[in-house]
Amino acid sequence: MKNSLLLVFFLTTTGLSMGCNSSTNTKVTVPNTTNLLNNSMNDTATFGSGCFWCTEAIFASLKGVISATSGYSGGNIKNPSYKEVCNGNTGHAEVVQIIFDPSIITFKDLLEAFWASHDPTTLNRQGNDVGTQYRSVIFYHDLEQKKLAEQYKQKLIASEAFPLPVVTEISPFDVFYAAENYHQDYFELNGTEPYCTFVIRPKLEKFKKAFSDKLK
Repeated sequence: MKNSLLLVFFLTTTGLSMGCNSSTNTKVTVPNTTNLLNNSMNDTATFGSGCFWCTEAIFASLKGVISATSGYSGGNIKNPSYKEVCNGNTGHAEVVQIIFDPSIITFKDLLEAFWASHDPTTLNRQGNDVGTQYRSVIFYHDLEQKKLAEQYKQKLIASEAFPLPVVTEISPFDVFYAAENYHQDYFELNGTEPYCTFVIRPKLEKFKKAFSDKLK
């Protein structure tokens, strides 16, 4: 595992002075994924790995991922706004909630993509995005997800796949709040913006090369 490309390549990026919280758009209606969740064949995963614009673009590219919705989880207030989360006082992490077809892509596959697509050794930080809202976190939806996440994390630690300790939080899922509509499909809709051009696109291109057999 130590020498596996999918586990040890870091998709961290060279920094811009700007970060994920540079948008000034206002809150509007978010997409409804109720029908997707009602399909008993689908499953759900919730990951935080820095700016959710990046995380969403990564997971949306994978076969078997039906939807990837940017939002907030792990906090202590109801219905937080982006501004409140960015202040770092609500306890929420920026996350992406993934609805996936486990007959096409497994939770183990998603864990591999999660750990390969960000630096899980930087506490409350990814690149220039700093704060508890950018922490590396897996919110497990059942005991099987918890077991798989903990086993995978321990294998990473034992294999010394990363040069520093893995600080990824593994916590029970409670509630997910979808982010404002302008955050959804951010890279797809704003690909020429500086953050997309200089941060998301290089990271996504590296990811696609390593996961070429799992892409849509």
